[in-house]
Amino acid sequence: MYSILELKSNVRVPATLIDEKLKDSVKISLSDEFIGKLGKDGIFLSIMDVKDIGEGTIIPGDGAIYYAVTFEALVYKPKMHEIVEGFITEIAGFGAFVRIGPIDGLTHISQVMDDYVSYSESGSLQGKESNRSLKVGDEVRARIVAISFKNVQGAKLGLTMRQPGLGKIKWLKDDDIKEIEEKKKEEENKKDVKKAVDKKEVKKNG
Repeated sequence: MYSILELKSNVRVPATLIDEKLKDSVKISLSDEFIGKLGKDGIFLSIMDVKDIGEGTIIPGDGAIYYAVTFEALVYKPKMHEIVEGFITEIAGFGAFVRIGPIDGLTHISQVMDDYVSYSESGSLQGKESNRSLKVGDEVRARIVAISFKNVQGAKLGLTMRQPGLGKIKWLKDDDIKEIEEKKKEEENKKDVKKAVDKKEVKKNG
């Protein structure tokens, strides 16, 4: 889940940025300190705005200036059971890796679809009965079922695509079209039955 948070921090602005506008130098320093890092609020993606800057403090022997600041940051923090969309970045014999914003999640081969799935030498996962395939670049919708966050590089997400409404986006669109066609056919059958009954009634009354 993406969020814009208002946070407070003491940021170190090095001497190399002193000639910049204060807000710009603080924003650059915040970016250097936070962007790409994992905190309790999630993975920091961008410093959106610097809301307030306190008076600067100089520490003897340190050429930098320290400021107490209030700022807004865009962060990403996955939630259990959250529905996410992404694309396949890698296919392996044990499953498929899905890029979700700043990190990848793993869909184990048993969670790709409600079918027996095998790995193809062409680099895809193939369903035995459905004949559906999954390959690098495919857009998918999945649910987060496991989260392990030690650091950004060691972040692990477990995903499933076996539940209703999940899977490769093309499969979902095909299912929607199939459902519409089935409903249309069902309505046509009802009309045909009604016509036959009406015709029978006319003959009976005639």
